[in-house]
Amino acid sequence: MINDVRNTAEQKMQKALEVLKSNLGKVRTGRAHAGLLDQVMVEYYGNMVPISQVGNVGLADARTITVQVWEKPMLAKVEKAIRDSDLGLNPSNSGDMVRVPMPPLTEERRKDLIKVVRGEGEDAKVSVRNVRRDANDQLKKLLKDKEIGEDEERRAQDDIQKLTDKYVAEVDKALQAKEVDLMAI
Repeated sequence: MINDVRNTAEQKMQKALEVLKSNLGKVRTGRAHAGLLDQVMVEYYGNMVPISQVGNVGLADARTITVQVWEKPMLAKVEKAIRDSDLGLNPSNSGDMVRVPMPPLTEERRKDLIKVVRGEGEDAKVSVRNVRRDANDQLKKLLKDKEIGEDEERRAQDDIQKLTDKYVAEVDKALQAKEVDLMAI
């Protein structure tokens, strides 16, 4: 029973860390990466689909993303979808593909992005702490129902706290790496 509570808590904390890393990946740095366009949706025969389903997303160089569409009529739609997204990108149509140059970040914009990144990190830490609270509540319920003893409950709570500390440190490490990435020119 205690192992079930611990394993469930660890899985939820791992999921919170994965969500944080996914969200950090969406924060634009000065470098191009194909994952930046993952959330951009384009209309394709009446349905909204990710850009990756209408063409190949790749990198021409360190500062340029390319989208090679499979159907010629989709060029204008893909270009418009990227321009209308909240990424602040200005794509250009070169006849057979869409090129998306990454504009350099200003110092002020970098600091704003760091605030956003820190907010994401705080959300992840809150999520990890909520998992800890839920796990401790489950342990207290097991103690109340006399399924475990007080010593077992205390050891399990210490174990959950160590797990929490580990994942909070992982969140801090991911934040630190992203901040360094953002401040690099």
